[in-house]
Amino acid sequence: MFENTATVTTEKAAKYLVQLCKHFAHKVEVDYCETSGTVHFPPGPCAMHADENTLTMQCRSESLRGVLMMQGILDSHLERFAWREEITIPWPKLDGEDAVRAQVAAEQQG
Repeated sequence: MFENTATVTTEKAAKYLVQLCKHFAHKVEVDYCETSGTVHFPPGPCAMHADENTLTMQCRSESLRGVLMMQGILDSHLERFAWREEITIPWPKLDGEDAVRAQVAAEQQG
């Protein structure tokens, strides 16, 4: 099992958690309340938790590629929802990440 966790500092953590969960619920199964949620993406679950100043997201998948795919989805959506803030999601680099990203890029070109 592969997993990665990032914590974003923002005073609007709960707002973004609910907004993300409501948005993803149009396409996949989602369980959430005001301070926690789980999005059941096809590659695996992403658990989220919000407190006063942080939004924590943990993605888990059977494949590294699945984790990276979820990270990309979360990055793009949170950037869009938090356009008034300069949000950065500090995902730790995972072993083998560069190789998977290179493989995905090669598949997209050919």
